[in-house]
Amino acid sequence: MENVLRDAHNRIIRDLRVSLTDRCNFRCFYCLPNGEPPLARKDTILTFEEIAEICEIFVSLGIEKIRLTGGEPLLRRDVEKLIEKIALLKVSGEYLKSQIPNPKSIDLALTTNGFSLKERAEDLKKAGLDRVTISLDSLKRENFQRITGVDKLGEVLEAIKAAQQAGFAPVKINAVIVRGYNETEVVEFARFARENDLSFRFIEFMPLDSGHEWRREMVVSGREIRDRINASFPLKLKETSRGSETAWKYEFADGAKGEIGIIAPVTEMFCGACSRIRLTADGQIRTCLFSTTEHNLRDVLRSGANREEIVEFIRQVVLKKEARHHINDAEFVQPTRTMSFIGG
Repeated sequence: MENVLRDAHNRIIRDLRVSLTDRCNFRCFYCLPNGEPPLARKDTILTFEEIAEICEIFVSLGIEKIRLTGGEPLLRRDVEKLIEKIALLKVSGEYLKSQIPNPKSIDLALTTNGFSLKERAEDLKKAGLDRVTISLDSLKRENFQRITGVDKLGEVLEAIKAAQQAGFAPVKINAVIVRGYNETEVVEFARFARENDLSFRFIEFMPLDSGHEWRREMVVSGREIRDRINASFPLKLKETSRGSETAWKYEFADGAKGEIGIIAPVTEMFCGACSRIRLTADGQIRTCLFSTTEHNLRDVLRSGANREEIVEFIRQVVLKKEARHHINDAEFVQPTRTMSFIGG
């Protein structure tokens, strides 16, 4: 049997997104504006040991990228210890019970709102974290608070500086662009990327909010975002193919530092090359952000199943990965769990 995870549509799965917690200390309107009841902690949330074991198994099956998400992953106590465990996969060909193919190819990243990153960036880097992505949806204090529900723009800006000082390069920034909220800041975001040598990702608004207030007219298309930036700062496409990446990547035509990425899942669907699989904080495998079905890996793991049985369960789940999402279909049904539960 080949040493990769391949779905029924012949896509190879290379990217594992792991949600460490459903909790978040921000209340972004496009995700968790009113909060939701947290998961029961001890009985349902995966332990660090379980997460490390699952990551090891996935890596043995060809996973090359592991991204730790949430909720806000840094709310999970002692995340640095988990990163140390997973980082062993990068430096040793043997971890737990298996031989890891090409271990140095594994990329370990974390996505955060930046709230506590200033104080922890150096420790995260020392623990073995390769990359960090920070959410930043406005450069204006009042608008930042309107979008996120918290008055913490200063802390997030300091987190970006701290991440760079800790040696993360490039630091990636995510901004969800929503009409009526921050579409007028797109050019300022691009200027910020140029001035601070950041990899800035612009993301279309997706129907994953707990308030279920997503409307198509609120979506600012990837094309409109590109056009707005290009009018002020001409862009040059870095590569003619996106491959399995979610973003089209651009550099500034005048040679300025920084990078622009456009992620447009609503208007420029990229499902055909999707290489991602997701694990929720309570151990459910999700084969798509918009899946309406989950697959309980946690209970398989805790049932005493042996390694071969766990691997077979994972392989069978991957075969059920959807061909595409259905956001643009009339019969689309928004997932019952929001982004804070699924992991980005």
